Amino acid sequence: MASTVAINLIGAQAGIISKLRNCDITSYSGLKARSSISFESRSSFLGQNASLRSSISPRIVPKANSGSHISPEASYKVAVLGAAGGIGQPLGLLIKMSPLVSALHLYDIANVKGVAADLSHCNTPSQVLDFTGPSELANCLKGVDVVVIPAGVPRKPGMTRDDLFNINASIVKTLVEAVADNCPEAFIHIISNPVNSTVPIAAEVLKQKGVYNPKKLFGVTTLDVVRANTFIAQKKNLKLIDVDVPVVGGHAGITILPLLSKTRPSVTFTNEETEELTRRIQNAGTEVVEAKAGAGSATLSMAYAAARFVESSLRALAGDPDVYECTFVQSELTELPFFASRVKLGKNGVESIISADLEGVTEYEAKALESLKPELKASIEKGIEFVHKQQAAATS
Repeated sequence: MASTVAINLIGAQAGIISKLRNCDITSYSGLKARSSISFESRSSFLGQNASLRSSISPRIVPKANSGSHISPEASYKVAVLGAAGGIGQPLGLLIKMSPLVSALHLYDIANVKGVAADLSHCNTPSQVLDFTGPSELANCLKGVDVVVIPAGVPRKPGMTRDDLFNINASIVKTLVEAVADNCPEAFIHIISNPVNSTVPIAAEVLKQKGVYNPKKLFGVTTLDVVRANTFIAQKKNLKLIDVDVPVVGGHAGITILPLLSKTRPSVTFTNEETEELTRRIQNAGTEVVEAKAGAGSATLSMAYAAARFVESSLRALAGDPDVYECTFVQSELTELPFFASRVKLGKNGVESIISADLEGVTEYEAKALESLKPELKASIEKGIEFVHKQQAAATS
């Protein structure tokens, strides 16, 4: 790109591009920026670097100006599987805006060529390629650094996340098998619901293929954090970019546990406010499904949250030492094999799981944590059992 492009790249809390300002990326040669990239933490509609970092101090002492650690040559390939869907299309647009992306591969079983053509007209550096159907899936995945999977059917009014299981479980299994065969070292972001089951499904598939790396498999629960931050900022009249609330557990109903006592900046809640906010965060997906009245589920906010997690992953891959996100991963924080919590991301995936968020919780939160475990355990086991049954059927 001949001219200077001004882009503001958000830090760990926000993760995706906000406004075209405050960060100079100059002299593009092909798909990569050749000159230096300067990052400045400024306010935007997505937040700022300092916000998330302050949310984990003094337990973790972050390094200043983490954006400066990102290599100016950082350039990654991202694949979106399910790119023509309600989440996939806006997600593709948001990923296309990232200066850390050199190639954006869009896959779906139909209607993806038009999406790719549309996005390819956006004057950002990444090259957009489309892939249609199972015969083109392998080529879509070769050499990819991050794979994002929003493929599947959306929830409809009256449908629970569990109702989605039989359809989406098969879709995720098939796609993850292809990931294992073609880009086993990639970060894998699972969006397809029910995440509490589809992440264990992905783990079992990767184990069967002999390429499972628990540090690189993520259930994207970022939307729960985004919602918690938004609702609490509104309730308490706080500046939204300063708010950060860890959300732990899982990604459905009561398994979603916002730790309001850990909100940054520190703020107090009455018992009634705690119960009201917790319920709203847990049921926010249903709120959108009902508001859309049969026309879909939470697609735009999910795409926003997923793009934030993609950008955080890319920044971690690029060497930023201060990237933290909540995500559903293999974990030893509880007796459950998978659990959502805040983690530190690095070049090799999960560098550490932040256990301090579960220390010193309120009585309400402690009880809610125990209450969610049976349902989350059942969902995890259901995913594992699905893969084992499929394997048994295939060998019989």
